[in-house]
Amino acid sequence: MVLRLKKKSRKFLGSRSWGGGNIKNRRGSGDRGGTGRGGKKGKFTHTVVYEKDSIRKVGFSPWRKKNYSEINLEDISRNIDNLKKGNEITLRGYKVLSRGQLSQPVKISALSFSKKAEEKIKAAGGEAVKL
Repeated sequence: MVLRLKKKSRKFLGSRSWGGGNIKNRRGSGDRGGTGRGGKKGKFTHTVVYEKDSIRKVGFSPWRKKNYSEINLEDISRNIDNLKKGNEITLRGYKVLSRGQLSQPVKISALSFSKKAEEKIKAAGGEAVKL
């Protein structure tokens, strides 16, 4: 039977390094980026996911970071029917944006409002209160 492809194990029989270059190469843990914190390139994902506390929290904070969540008038008007206390909504940590319309007058208390959102709330007969 004719042998079409030679296996690598046959190819490197008789050689000490099996295609790894000099005998000194591929020796010990030096091939794997060292132990401990050596070879960070491959280990950084593991650090970010499982060892967040080991990353330093020093330096500048990102300038685009928001300290609020956003909600639209559309979402508020969808949930007006679920209110228990009359027509009052308190949204701590939210900024109200103007997308959508209010179907009935509501008193909304939130961290902040966009200009158009305030206009739309007042046009519907409601009240916008900043916390």
